[in-house]
Amino acid sequence: MTQYMNGVMLIVDFDHGASMPELSTLALFTAACFAIAITPGPDMLLIASRSIAQGRSAGFATYAGTATGVFCHATAAAFGLSQLFIALPWAYDAVRYAGAAYLLYLAFKTITSTSNKAPSSAEKTSFTTQQMFNQGLLTNLLNPKIILFVLALFPQFVDPIIGSVALQIVILAILFNFIGLLVLSVVILSASKMADKMSEAFSSNNRFKHLPQYLLATVFAGLATRLLLSQR
Repeated sequence: MTQYMNGVMLIVDFDHGASMPELSTLALFTAACFAIAITPGPDMLLIASRSIAQGRSAGFATYAGTATGVFCHATAAAFGLSQLFIALPWAYDAVRYAGAAYLLYLAFKTITSTSNKAPSSAEKTSFTTQQMFNQGLLTNLLNPKIILFVLALFPQFVDPIIGSVALQIVILAILFNFIGLLVLSVVILSASKMADKMSEAFSSNNRFKHLPQYLLATVFAGLATRLLLSQR
């Protein structure tokens, strides 16, 4: 059965109905996802700057982390946990401050990792793939605006009559991440090619050898400032 708490849908029995959204619903959701994916935002900026700083593998690792974060937010929305950020203002601010602090920490680590390193090692091995995945995941999880975004978007395309709300939200999350992967793959590949050209141009000039790292640190600091200055 379907349950409601403060107007938010909770889990429906997984055995009830097919749970697959109609094709018209999926088509509309796909169009919405594409429009969102091509709009520059924090995730795109982070992934692009990471690709410039450390190459395409770094970009895809960061994307994998942010995509996993979307699944976590979708699960929270399915269970009604995201409603806490509406009911408890201090919870929103707590996550916002934690996210900003984490981004500032990443900016500091990125800057300090460039010291006493050759350009090749500084640009390609500053962080491991696992670390970049974790950074993408935590950056996504600690952004309360993404939590509210998922809470606002996904329920509009869910129909509790056809089956499990949780399963429908998971399907939508998979589709959302798939569209994001298609768009961001272009961003990652383009940014990594730009990085190769920058590396060739600046290879003989030590003044610019850490420019990609400084760009990434600036992005981290900018996203932190954006979180701190944002209003609920």
